[in-house]
Amino acid sequence: MDGTLNLAQQAVDAGVTRFIFISSIKVNGEQTSCGRVYTAEDLPAPEDAYGISKYEAEQGLLQIAADTGLEVVIIRPPLVYGPGVKGNFSSMMRVVKKGYPLPLGSINNKRSLVALDNLVDLIITCINHPAAANQVFLAGDGEDLSTTELLRGVAKAAGVSSRLIPVPVSVLRFVASLLGKKEVSQRLLGSLQVDISKTRDLLGWTPPLSVEDGLRHCLVDNVERY
Repeated sequence: MDGTLNLAQQAVDAGVTRFIFISSIKVNGEQTSCGRVYTAEDLPAPEDAYGISKYEAEQGLLQIAADTGLEVVIIRPPLVYGPGVKGNFSSMMRVVKKGYPLPLGSINNKRSLVALDNLVDLIITCINHPAAANQVFLAGDGEDLSTTELLRGVAKAAGVSSRLIPVPVSVLRFVASLLGKKEVSQRLLGSLQVDISKTRDLLGWTPPLSVEDGLRHCLVDNVERY
């Protein structure tokens, strides 16, 4: 947080008029329930240290904006995927491409993602758009997927068959609990949806890349790694 605020203050001193901060949907929270989506107007409810630090940075930037006249734009993306993606998303692609069977064929959750190209396009839009000043925007592809749908999409992009076994979610949660993997099970089985209508309406912005194309771009760059 301190590094972000120090950079913003240096930007003010250098005559910069607008500062775009890439925050995180974790400022809103960790999950959404059925029929509920996060919006840019929700009261923040961060739960872990990362989400709290992002929220504190947002608050500090807004204070600098109030004190100096600096225009601040805050963007909160969910999971970002694209060429060079690492972590759990990379592991998932590796497993799917190798054709390993997975017990994830009956998951009916909904999760929002944002392709790197879409996030970059939104950032570029926010650089000069007059309506972006001192606003908070949520980012997303505009297409929410279940974990099962995402895995099938990855398989399609990789040109392989998805081998998904329909195991009940209750069984998956029980096994994850026994193995001490509750956080992993939440990411796989829980929902996290964002509403990007404010981003669309205020900025006239539409994600240029579909999820299908985003996954294809992601796989093309990473295919040699698998």
